Amino acid sequence: MELTLPIPNLRAIMPELVMTFWACLVLVVDVLISKERKTWVGYLALVGTLVTMAFTLPLLGTRTSTFSNMFLVDGVALFFKFIFLLATALVILVSLRYLDIEGVNLGEYYAMILFATLGMMIMAAGNELITIYLSLELMVISTYVLCGFIRRDRRSTEAAVKYFLLGIFTSAILLYGMALLYGLTGTTNLTEIGRALQAKNLGANPALLLAMIFLAAGLGFKVAAVPFHMYVPDVYEGSPTPIAAFISVGPKAAGFAVLARLFLVSLPAIRPQWGTLLWVLCVMTMTLGNLVAMKQSNIKRMLAYSSIAHAGYVLIGLVVANEIGLASVVLYMFVYAFMNIGAFSMVILMCKRGDRGERIEDFRGLARSHPWAAIAFLVFFLSLAGIPPTGGFIGKFYLFSAAIQANYVWLAVIGVANSALSVYYYFRVTMLMYMSDPSGEIRLTLSPSLVFALAVMVIGTLAIGLYPSPLIAAARASMAPIFGP
Repeated sequence: MELTLPIPNLRAIMPELVMTFWACLVLVVDVLISKERKTWVGYLALVGTLVTMAFTLPLLGTRTSTFSNMFLVDGVALFFKFIFLLATALVILVSLRYLDIEGVNLGEYYAMILFATLGMMIMAAGNELITIYLSLELMVISTYVLCGFIRRDRRSTEAAVKYFLLGIFTSAILLYGMALLYGLTGTTNLTEIGRALQAKNLGANPALLLAMIFLAAGLGFKVAAVPFHMYVPDVYEGSPTPIAAFISVGPKAAGFAVLARLFLVSLPAIRPQWGTLLWVLCVMTMTLGNLVAMKQSNIKRMLAYSSIAHAGYVLIGLVVANEIGLASVVLYMFVYAFMNIGAFSMVILMCKRGDRGERIEDFRGLARSHPWAAIAFLVFFLSLAGIPPTGGFIGKFYLFSAAIQANYVWLAVIGVANSALSVYYYFRVTMLMYMSDPSGEIRLTLSPSLVFALAVMVIGTLAIGLYPSPLIAAARASMAPIFGP
Protein backbone atom coordinates (compact mmCIF):
# COMPACT_ATOMS: atom_id res chain seq x y z
CA MET A 1 0.00 0.00 0.00
CA GLU A 2 1.46 3.33 -1.06
CA LEU A 3 1.65 6.00 1.62
CA THR A 4 0.66 9.49 0.44
CA LEU A 5 1.22 12.63 2.46
CA PRO A 6 -1.25 15.51 2.22
CA ILE A 7 0.08 18.59 0.46
CA PRO A 8 -0.04 21.55 2.85
CA ASN A 9 -1.86 24.71 1.85
CA LEU A 10 1.02 27.18 1.87
CA ARG A 11 -1.29 30.13 1.28
CA ALA A 12 -2.92 29.43 4.65
CA ILE A 13 0.40 29.69 6.49
CA MET A 14 1.88 32.50 4.39
CA PRO A 15 1.86 35.06 7.27
CA GLU A 16 3.80 32.63 9.46
CA LEU A 17 6.26 31.86 6.65
CA VAL A 18 6.85 35.57 6.06
CA MET A 19 7.38 36.20 9.78
CA THR A 20 9.85 33.29 10.00
CA PHE A 21 11.79 34.54 6.97
CA TRP A 22 11.91 38.09 8.33
CA ALA A 23 13.06 37.05 11.79
CA CYS A 24 15.93 35.08 10.24
CA LEU A 25 16.70 37.99 7.91
CA VAL A 26 16.96 40.35 10.90
CA LEU A 27 19.52 38.03 12.49
CA VAL A 28 21.59 37.92 9.31
CA VAL A 29 21.48 41.69 8.74
CA ASP A 30 22.44 42.28 12.36
CA VAL A 31 25.73 40.47 11.75
CA LEU A 32 26.50 42.42 8.58
CA ILE A 33 26.04 46.02 9.74
CA SER A 34 28.08 48.11 12.14
CA LYS A 35 27.11 48.81 15.74
CA GLU A 36 26.33 52.45 14.96
CA ARG A 37 23.62 51.40 12.48
CA LYS A 38 21.74 48.88 14.64
CA THR A 39 18.66 51.12 14.54
CA TRP A 40 18.28 50.06 10.92
CA VAL A 41 17.63 46.52 12.17
CA GLY A 42 14.67 47.87 14.16
CA TYR A 43 13.20 49.51 11.09
CA LEU A 44 13.75 46.29 9.14
CA ALA A 45 11.82 44.36 11.83
CA LEU A 46 9.04 46.96 11.64
CA VAL A 47 8.83 46.52 7.86
CA GLY A 48 8.66 42.75 8.36
CA THR A 49 5.74 43.15 10.76
CA LEU A 50 3.87 45.34 8.28
CA VAL A 51 4.61 42.94 5.41
CA THR A 52 3.28 40.05 7.50
CA MET A 53 0.15 42.07 8.16
CA ALA A 54 -0.19 42.67 4.41
CA PHE A 55 -0.01 38.91 3.77
CA THR A 56 -2.66 38.35 6.46
CA LEU A 57 -5.20 40.73 4.93
CA PRO A 58 -6.04 38.54 1.87
CA LEU A 59 -7.02 35.71 4.21
CA LEU A 60 -9.90 37.69 5.74
CA GLY A 61 -13.14 35.78 5.29
CA THR A 62 -11.26 32.51 4.75
CA ARG A 63 -12.16 29.37 6.68
CA THR A 64 -9.81 26.50 6.00
CA SER A 65 -7.31 24.18 7.63
CA THR A 66 -4.01 22.64 6.64
CA PHE A 67 -1.41 20.16 7.89
CA SER A 68 -4.08 17.50 8.54
CA ASN A 69 -6.35 19.95 10.38
CA MET A 70 -3.58 20.93 12.81
CA PHE A 71 -3.55 24.57 11.70
CA LEU A 72 -6.68 26.68 11.22
CA VAL A 73 -7.32 29.83 9.24
CA ASP A 74 -10.53 31.39 10.51
CA GLY A 75 -11.86 34.63 11.91
CA VAL A 76 -10.69 33.91 15.46
CA ALA A 77 -7.10 33.22 14.40
CA LEU A 78 -6.95 36.17 12.02
CA PHE A 79 -8.36 38.68 14.52
CA PHE A 80 -5.84 37.63 17.14
CA LYS A 81 -3.03 37.76 14.57
CA PHE A 82 -3.84 41.40 13.87
CA ILE A 83 -3.70 42.09 17.62
CA PHE A 84 -0.25 40.45 17.85
CA LEU A 85 1.09 42.29 14.80
CA LEU A 86 -0.31 45.62 15.99
CA ALA A 87 1.31 45.17 19.41
CA THR A 88 4.61 44.13 17.80
CA ALA A 89 4.71 47.14 15.48
CA LEU A 90 3.98 49.56 18.32
CA VAL A 91 6.57 47.98 20.63
CA ILE A 92 9.25 48.13 17.94
CA LEU A 93 8.53 51.82 17.38
CA VAL A 94 8.83 52.69 21.08
CA SER A 95 11.95 50.50 21.46
CA LEU A 96 14.15 52.31 18.92
CA ARG A 97 15.07 55.21 21.20
CA TYR A 98 14.85 53.21 24.43
CA LEU A 99 17.61 50.80 23.41
CA ASP A 100 19.91 53.72 22.59
CA ILE A 101 19.34 55.18 26.06
CA GLU A 102 20.05 51.86 27.77
CA GLY A 103 23.08 51.21 25.54
CA VAL A 104 21.82 47.80 24.38
CA ASN A 105 20.91 48.54 20.77
CA LEU A 106 21.41 44.99 19.50
CA GLY A 107 19.69 43.40 16.53
CA GLU A 108 18.82 40.15 18.28
CA TYR A 109 16.34 42.13 20.41
CA TYR A 110 14.14 42.67 17.37
CA ALA A 111 14.61 39.10 16.16
CA MET A 112 13.40 37.78 19.53
CA ILE A 113 10.30 40.00 19.31
CA LEU A 114 9.52 38.60 15.85
CA PHE A 115 10.04 35.00 16.99
CA ALA A 116 7.77 35.62 20.00
CA THR A 117 5.14 37.04 17.66
CA LEU A 118 5.48 34.00 15.40
CA GLY A 119 4.78 31.74 18.37
CA MET A 120 1.67 33.75 19.24
CA MET A 121 0.38 33.57 15.67
CA ILE A 122 0.70 29.78 15.58
CA MET A 123 -0.91 29.50 19.04
CA ALA A 124 -3.99 31.39 17.87
CA ALA A 125 -4.31 29.16 14.80
CA GLY A 126 -3.43 25.86 16.48
CA ASN A 127 -6.06 23.13 16.43
CA GLU A 128 -3.84 20.48 17.96
CA LEU A 129 -2.31 20.15 21.41
CA ILE A 130 1.28 19.54 20.29
CA THR A 131 1.15 22.46 17.86
CA ILE A 132 -0.14 24.74 20.61
CA TYR A 133 2.47 23.62 23.11
CA LEU A 134 5.45 23.98 20.75
CA SER A 135 4.34 27.42 19.60
CA LEU A 136 3.79 28.46 23.22
CA GLU A 137 7.36 27.42 24.04
CA LEU A 138 8.67 29.43 21.08
CA MET A 139 6.84 32.45 22.45
CA VAL A 140 7.89 32.11 26.09
CA ILE A 141 11.55 31.28 25.43
CA SER A 142 11.82 34.43 23.33
CA THR A 143 10.18 36.52 26.07
CA TYR A 144 12.51 35.04 28.72
CA VAL A 145 15.46 36.36 26.71
CA LEU A 146 13.81 39.76 26.20
CA CYS A 147 13.04 40.21 29.91
CA GLY A 148 16.71 39.81 30.78
CA PHE A 149 18.05 41.76 27.82
CA ILE A 150 19.73 44.47 29.93
CA ARG A 151 22.28 42.05 31.37
CA ARG A 152 24.15 44.62 33.47
CA ASP A 153 20.94 45.44 35.36
CA ARG A 154 20.36 43.12 38.33
CA ARG A 155 16.59 43.73 38.24
CA SER A 156 16.39 42.73 34.57
CA THR A 157 18.31 39.52 35.23
CA GLU A 158 16.15 38.78 38.26
CA ALA A 159 12.99 39.34 36.22
CA ALA A 160 14.15 36.91 33.54
CA VAL A 161 15.09 34.23 36.10
CA LYS A 162 11.76 34.50 37.94
CA TYR A 163 9.82 34.42 34.69
CA PHE A 164 11.82 31.43 33.48
CA LEU A 165 11.55 29.34 36.66
CA LEU A 166 7.83 29.91 37.12
CA GLY A 167 7.25 29.60 33.38
CA ILE A 168 8.79 26.15 33.04
CA PHE A 169 6.88 24.96 36.12
CA THR A 170 3.51 26.07 34.74
CA SER A 171 4.41 24.81 31.26
CA ALA A 172 4.92 21.37 32.82
CA ILE A 173 1.50 21.64 34.49
CA LEU A 174 -0.07 22.60 31.15
CA LEU A 175 1.66 19.69 29.42
CA TYR A 176 0.40 17.26 32.04
CA GLY A 177 -3.16 18.50 31.48
CA MET A 178 -2.72 17.96 27.74
CA ALA A 179 -1.36 14.45 28.39
CA LEU A 180 -4.44 13.60 30.44
CA LEU A 181 -6.69 14.76 27.60
CA TYR A 182 -4.77 12.58 25.16
CA GLY A 183 -4.96 9.60 27.49
CA LEU A 184 -8.74 9.97 27.80
CA THR A 185 -9.49 10.48 24.11
CA GLY A 186 -6.59 9.00 22.14
CA THR A 187 -6.19 12.13 20.02
CA THR A 188 -4.49 15.52 20.24
CA ASN A 189 -6.80 17.29 17.78
CA LEU A 190 -9.03 19.80 19.59
CA THR A 191 -12.16 19.07 17.55
CA GLU A 192 -11.75 15.32 17.85
CA ILE A 193 -11.14 15.60 21.61
CA GLY A 194 -14.51 17.33 22.00
CA ARG A 195 -16.26 14.65 19.94
CA ALA A 196 -14.55 11.80 21.82
CA LEU A 197 -15.51 13.20 25.22
CA GLN A 198 -19.15 13.50 24.12
CA ALA A 199 -19.21 10.06 22.50
CA LYS A 200 -17.63 8.30 25.50
CA ASN A 201 -19.73 10.29 27.99
CA LEU A 202 -16.68 11.22 30.07
CA GLY A 203 -18.16 14.40 31.57
CA ALA A 204 -18.02 13.00 35.12
CA ASN A 205 -14.57 11.41 34.80
CA PRO A 206 -12.26 12.68 37.59
CA ALA A 207 -9.26 12.59 35.22
CA LEU A 208 -11.05 15.01 32.88
CA LEU A 209 -11.72 17.43 35.75
CA LEU A 210 -8.06 17.19 36.76
CA ALA A 211 -7.03 17.90 33.16
CA MET A 212 -9.30 20.95 33.14
CA ILE A 213 -7.68 22.29 36.33
CA PHE A 214 -4.17 21.76 34.98
CA LEU A 215 -5.05 23.48 31.70
CA ALA A 216 -6.60 26.42 33.54
CA ALA A 217 -3.52 26.71 35.78
CA GLY A 218 -1.02 26.56 32.91
CA LEU A 219 -2.86 29.08 30.77
CA GLY A 220 -3.82 31.16 33.80
CA PHE A 221 -0.11 31.86 34.23
CA LYS A 222 0.14 33.11 30.65
CA VAL A 223 -2.79 35.52 31.08
CA ALA A 224 -1.70 36.58 34.61
CA ALA A 225 -4.84 35.39 36.37
CA VAL A 226 -4.90 35.15 40.18
CA PRO A 227 -3.49 33.04 41.86
CA PHE A 228 -0.95 32.51 39.05
CA HIS A 229 0.03 36.17 38.93
CA MET A 230 2.87 36.38 41.46
CA TYR A 231 5.59 36.89 38.85
CA VAL A 232 3.90 39.84 37.14
CA PRO A 233 4.93 42.90 39.22
CA ASP A 234 8.58 41.86 39.56
CA VAL A 235 8.90 40.84 35.91
CA TYR A 236 7.24 44.00 34.59
CA GLU A 237 9.32 46.23 36.87
CA GLY A 238 12.64 44.58 36.03
CA SER A 239 12.12 44.06 32.30
CA PRO A 240 12.95 46.73 29.70
CA THR A 241 9.88 48.96 29.59
CA PRO A 242 8.94 48.15 25.95
CA ILE A 243 9.11 44.44 26.79
CA ALA A 244 6.88 44.94 29.83
CA ALA A 245 4.38 46.55 27.44
CA PHE A 246 4.81 43.70 24.97
CA ILE A 247 4.24 40.83 27.42
CA SER A 248 1.28 42.66 28.95
CA VAL A 249 -0.54 42.45 25.60
CA GLY A 250 0.83 39.83 23.18
CA PRO A 251 1.33 36.68 25.30
CA LYS A 252 -1.80 37.54 27.28
CA ALA A 253 -3.92 37.71 24.10
CA ALA A 254 -2.38 34.44 22.89
CA GLY A 255 -3.28 32.78 26.19
CA PHE A 256 -6.90 33.90 25.86
CA ALA A 257 -7.00 32.60 22.27
CA VAL A 258 -5.89 29.14 23.42
CA LEU A 259 -8.24 29.19 26.42
CA ALA A 260 -11.18 29.95 24.13
CA ARG A 261 -10.34 27.16 21.68
CA LEU A 262 -9.56 24.55 24.33
CA PHE A 263 -12.56 25.11 26.55
CA LEU A 264 -15.18 25.84 23.89
CA VAL A 265 -14.07 23.32 21.27
CA SER A 266 -12.56 20.50 23.34
CA LEU A 267 -14.31 20.71 26.73
CA PRO A 268 -18.00 21.57 26.14
CA ALA A 269 -18.86 18.32 27.95
CA ILE A 270 -17.86 19.94 31.28
CA ARG A 271 -19.06 23.47 30.54
CA PRO A 272 -20.65 23.97 34.04
CA GLN A 273 -17.44 22.93 35.81
CA TRP A 274 -15.00 25.14 33.91
CA GLY A 275 -17.56 27.95 33.88
CA THR A 276 -17.59 27.95 37.69
CA LEU A 277 -13.80 27.76 37.85
CA LEU A 278 -13.36 30.70 35.48
CA TRP A 279 -16.01 32.69 37.40
CA VAL A 280 -13.98 32.37 40.60
CA LEU A 281 -10.69 33.19 38.84
CA CYS A 282 -12.33 36.19 37.17
CA VAL A 283 -13.57 37.74 40.43
CA MET A 284 -10.29 37.07 42.28
CA THR A 285 -8.19 38.46 39.44
CA MET A 286 -9.89 41.80 38.90
CA THR A 287 -10.44 42.43 42.62
CA LEU A 288 -6.90 41.67 43.81
CA GLY A 289 -5.33 43.47 40.86
CA ASN A 290 -7.20 46.70 41.56
CA LEU A 291 -6.79 46.62 45.33
CA VAL A 292 -3.02 46.09 45.24
CA ALA A 293 -2.53 48.63 42.43
CA MET A 294 -3.78 51.34 44.79
CA LYS A 295 -0.75 50.93 47.06
CA GLN A 296 1.98 51.16 44.43
CA SER A 297 4.53 54.00 44.18
CA ASN A 298 6.30 52.57 41.14
CA ILE A 299 4.26 53.20 38.00
CA LYS A 300 5.39 50.00 36.26
CA ARG A 301 4.24 47.94 39.24
CA MET A 302 0.99 49.89 39.25
CA LEU A 303 0.49 49.09 35.57
CA ALA A 304 1.43 45.47 36.28
CA TYR A 305 -1.36 45.08 38.84
CA SER A 306 -3.65 47.02 36.51
CA SER A 307 -2.81 44.44 33.83
CA ILE A 308 -3.81 41.67 36.23
CA ALA A 309 -7.15 43.40 36.82
CA HIS A 310 -7.75 43.73 33.08
CA ALA A 311 -7.14 40.00 32.68
CA GLY A 312 -10.03 39.56 35.10
CA TYR A 313 -12.28 41.75 32.96
CA VAL A 314 -11.43 39.72 29.85
CA LEU A 315 -12.17 36.47 31.68
CA ILE A 316 -15.80 37.66 31.89
CA GLY A 317 -16.14 36.97 28.17
CA LEU A 318 -14.86 33.40 28.63
CA VAL A 319 -17.23 32.80 31.55
CA VAL A 320 -20.16 33.92 29.39
CA ALA A 321 -18.85 31.74 26.55
CA ASN A 322 -21.36 32.84 23.91
CA GLU A 323 -20.92 34.79 20.69
CA ILE A 324 -21.12 38.26 22.19
CA GLY A 325 -18.91 37.22 25.12
CA LEU A 326 -16.11 35.92 22.93
CA ALA A 327 -16.49 38.85 20.55
CA SER A 328 -16.01 41.12 23.57
CA VAL A 329 -12.76 39.31 24.38
CA VAL A 330 -11.16 40.00 21.01
CA LEU A 331 -12.60 43.52 20.93
CA TYR A 332 -11.18 44.32 24.36
CA MET A 333 -7.74 42.90 23.59
CA PHE A 334 -7.55 44.99 20.42
CA VAL A 335 -8.34 48.18 22.35
CA TYR A 336 -6.05 47.07 25.18
CA ALA A 337 -3.09 46.98 22.79
CA PHE A 338 -3.49 50.71 22.15
CA MET A 339 -4.13 51.90 25.68
CA ASN A 340 -1.76 49.68 27.67
CA ILE A 341 1.24 49.96 25.36
CA GLY A 342 0.49 53.68 25.29
CA ALA A 343 0.63 53.89 29.10
CA PHE A 344 3.98 52.07 29.21
CA SER A 345 5.26 54.32 26.42
CA MET A 346 4.67 57.34 28.64
CA VAL A 347 7.14 55.78 31.09
CA ILE A 348 9.67 55.56 28.24
CA LEU A 349 9.22 59.31 27.71
CA MET A 350 10.57 59.86 31.22
CA CYS A 351 13.47 57.44 30.75
CA LYS A 352 17.03 58.78 30.83
CA ARG A 353 20.45 57.17 31.12
CA GLY A 354 20.66 55.87 34.69
CA ASP A 355 17.03 56.75 35.48
CA ARG A 356 14.07 54.87 34.02
CA GLY A 357 11.50 57.38 35.30
CA GLU A 358 9.45 54.68 37.00
CA ARG A 359 8.40 56.56 40.15
CA ILE A 360 4.91 58.00 40.15
CA GLU A 361 6.41 61.15 41.67
CA ASP A 362 8.42 61.65 38.46
CA PHE A 363 5.18 62.73 36.75
CA ARG A 364 4.47 65.53 39.23
CA GLY A 365 3.59 68.73 37.35
CA LEU A 366 3.99 67.17 33.90
CA ALA A 367 1.02 69.17 32.54
CA ARG A 368 2.78 72.46 33.38
CA SER A 369 5.87 71.79 31.28
CA HIS A 370 4.65 69.28 28.69
CA PRO A 371 0.84 69.58 28.34
CA TRP A 372 0.65 67.38 25.21
CA ALA A 373 2.32 64.48 27.07
CA ALA A 374 -0.08 64.88 30.00
CA ILE A 375 -3.05 64.84 27.61
CA ALA A 376 -1.81 61.61 26.02
CA PHE A 377 -1.39 59.98 29.42
CA LEU A 378 -4.86 61.17 30.44
CA VAL A 379 -6.40 59.57 27.34
CA PHE A 380 -4.76 56.22 28.15
CA PHE A 381 -5.82 56.38 31.80
CA LEU A 382 -9.41 57.29 30.89
CA SER A 383 -9.51 54.30 28.55
CA LEU A 384 -7.98 51.91 31.10
CA ALA A 385 -10.56 53.10 33.65
CA GLY A 386 -13.38 52.57 31.11
CA ILE A 387 -14.56 56.17 30.86
CA PRO A 388 -16.17 57.45 27.61
CA PRO A 389 -15.48 58.44 24.91
CA THR A 390 -12.55 56.00 24.79
CA GLY A 391 -12.07 52.51 23.44
CA GLY A 392 -11.74 51.10 26.95
CA PHE A 393 -15.31 52.17 27.71
CA ILE A 394 -16.58 50.33 24.62
CA GLY A 395 -14.65 47.19 25.54
CA LYS A 396 -15.92 47.10 29.11
CA PHE A 397 -19.46 48.01 28.06
CA TYR A 398 -19.66 44.97 25.78
CA LEU A 399 -18.06 42.65 28.33
CA PHE A 400 -20.49 43.70 31.06
CA SER A 401 -23.44 43.66 28.64
CA ALA A 402 -22.56 40.10 27.62
CA ALA A 403 -22.52 39.06 31.29
CA ILE A 404 -25.94 40.62 31.95
CA GLN A 405 -27.49 39.04 28.84
CA ALA A 406 -26.21 35.63 29.96
CA ASN A 407 -27.69 36.15 33.47
CA TYR A 408 -24.30 36.70 35.13
CA VAL A 409 -25.61 39.90 36.68
CA TRP A 410 -23.48 39.69 39.82
CA LEU A 411 -20.36 39.19 37.73
CA ALA A 412 -21.19 42.38 35.83
CA VAL A 413 -21.84 44.23 39.10
CA ILE A 414 -18.46 43.11 40.49
CA GLY A 415 -16.81 44.19 37.23
CA VAL A 416 -18.38 47.66 37.39
CA ALA A 417 -17.36 48.01 41.05
CA ASN A 418 -13.80 47.08 40.20
CA SER A 419 -13.74 49.61 37.37
CA ALA A 420 -14.79 52.24 39.89
CA LEU A 421 -11.94 51.16 42.17
CA SER A 422 -9.44 51.53 39.35
CA VAL A 423 -10.38 55.18 38.88
CA TYR A 424 -8.62 55.94 42.19
CA TYR A 425 -5.11 54.93 41.19
CA TYR A 426 -5.36 56.15 37.59
CA PHE A 427 -6.58 59.56 38.69
CA ARG A 428 -4.01 59.69 41.48
CA VAL A 429 -1.35 60.00 38.77
CA THR A 430 -3.55 62.36 36.76
CA MET A 431 -4.00 64.71 39.71
CA LEU A 432 -0.26 64.65 40.32
CA MET A 433 0.31 65.72 36.70
CA TYR A 434 -2.31 68.48 36.63
CA MET A 435 -2.66 69.75 40.20
CA SER A 436 0.93 69.78 41.46
CA ASP A 437 3.98 71.86 40.67
CA PRO A 438 7.00 70.04 39.23
CA SER A 439 9.72 69.31 41.77
CA GLY A 440 12.37 70.09 39.16
CA GLU A 441 12.93 70.36 35.45
CA ILE A 442 11.21 67.58 33.50
CA ARG A 443 13.08 66.49 30.39
CA LEU A 444 11.36 64.06 28.08
CA THR A 445 13.09 61.52 25.87
CA LEU A 446 11.70 62.27 22.43
CA SER A 447 12.24 60.63 19.07
CA PRO A 448 10.21 60.66 15.84
CA SER A 449 9.33 56.96 16.18
CA LEU A 450 8.16 57.33 19.80
CA VAL A 451 6.08 60.43 19.10
CA PHE A 452 4.52 58.77 16.03
CA ALA A 453 3.66 55.63 18.02
CA LEU A 454 2.07 57.70 20.79
CA ALA A 455 0.02 59.64 18.24
CA VAL A 456 -1.20 56.39 16.68
CA MET A 457 -2.17 54.98 20.07
CA VAL A 458 -4.00 58.13 21.20
CA ILE A 459 -5.90 58.35 17.90
CA GLY A 460 -6.69 54.63 17.95
CA THR A 461 -7.97 54.77 21.54
CA LEU A 462 -10.26 57.72 20.80
CA ALA A 463 -11.36 56.52 17.34
CA ILE A 464 -12.59 53.18 18.70
CA GLY A 465 -14.44 55.00 21.47
CA LEU A 466 -16.13 57.43 19.07
CA TYR A 467 -16.84 55.04 16.19
CA PRO A 468 -16.72 51.42 17.38
CA SER A 469 -19.19 49.87 14.91
CA PRO A 470 -16.70 48.48 12.34
CA LEU A 471 -14.53 46.88 15.01
CA ILE A 472 -17.55 45.41 16.82
CA ALA A 473 -18.87 43.96 13.55
CA ALA A 474 -15.46 42.44 12.77
CA ALA A 475 -15.20 40.98 16.28
CA ARG A 476 -18.62 39.34 16.06
CA ALA A 477 -17.90 37.99 12.57
CA SER A 478 -14.67 36.43 13.86
CA MET A 479 -16.68 34.22 16.24
CA ALA A 480 -18.47 32.41 13.40
CA PRO A 481 -15.98 29.48 13.34
CA ILE A 482 -16.87 28.61 16.94
CA PHE A 483 -20.56 29.49 17.08
CA GLY A 484 -21.51 28.87 13.46
CA PRO A 485 -22.44 31.29 10.64
